[in-house]
Amino acid sequence: MKLQILAIAAHPDDIELSCSGTLIKHAQMGQAIGIVDLTRGELGTRGTPELRIEESADAAKLMGVAVRENANMRDGFFKNDEEHQLRIITYIRAYQPDIIIANALADRHPDHGRAGRLVADSCFLAGLRKVATIWEGKEQQPWRPKRVFHMIQDRFAEPSFVVDISIAFTKKMEAIQCYKSQFHDPLSKEPQTYLTTAQFLKNIEGRDALMGKRIGVTYGEGFTSENIPGISNLDSLLLPGLP
Repeated sequence: MKLQILAIAAHPDDIELSCSGTLIKHAQMGQAIGIVDLTRGELGTRGTPELRIEESADAAKLMGVAVRENANMRDGFFKNDEEHQLRIITYIRAYQPDIIIANALADRHPDHGRAGRLVADSCFLAGLRKVATIWEGKEQQPWRPKRVFHMIQDRFAEPSFVVDISIAFTKKMEAIQCYKSQFHDPLSKEPQTYLTTAQFLKNIEGRDALMGKRIGVTYGEGFTSENIPGISNLDSLLLPGLP
C-alpha cells in the first residue's frame, strides 16, 4: 500500500496528542495515511500493553488511517542503532510515504528525542540501495520520503510551519480520549501521573489554540523541519485575514 503520510512515534498516543489533527484532515481529503508505533508503551504507569494496543486501534479507526503497525521495540530502551534502523526502514520501504512525521527531536520524555533522531536517520538510509531489507519474504527496493517533519510535543519549539486543524480539532480530542487508561478519569483508582490531571488536556487545547492564533485560525498543529520547506508560489501561503 502506497501512503501519502506515515507518522512514526515512540508510544501509542504520541501521535494523537501532537499531530492527529493533521492526519485526520489529510484522511478526510482522501489521502492514505499510516501510523507506526515503535513500542506498546509498556512502561506507562497506567493500563497494560494489551490495553494500549486496543486503544490505539480504536483511535486509528476514528482518525480514518489506512494502516497502523507496532514495531514492538522496548519502551524506554530502544536505541538509534543498526538493528532498530533496519526495522524502521522496512516500514518506510513497504509503504513508500511521501511525507514522514516523527517525534520531536528534543522533549521531556527521552524516548521522544531518541525516536525523532532514529526515524530521521532511517529515512535517509532507506534510500540507499546497498542497505538490504526483506518484507514478507521479498527483497525491498530503496525508498526515501520527500520530507521528514517533527511534531511539537511537551516542550515548546518554534514551528517551521503550522497546519490549520480547526475542522479536525474536535475529532482529534475524541481520538485522544480513546486512551481511557492514560488520561483524566475521576473514577480511576490507578496512580495519578503527569498525563492524568484534568489540566493536561486543557493544555493540549491551549497549545493548539496558540498555534492556530499564529496563523490566524482557531486551532493549529506546529511542526519543525531540519530542511527549509518550499512553496511553489506566494499564493500557496495561508494568510490571516486583515481586520
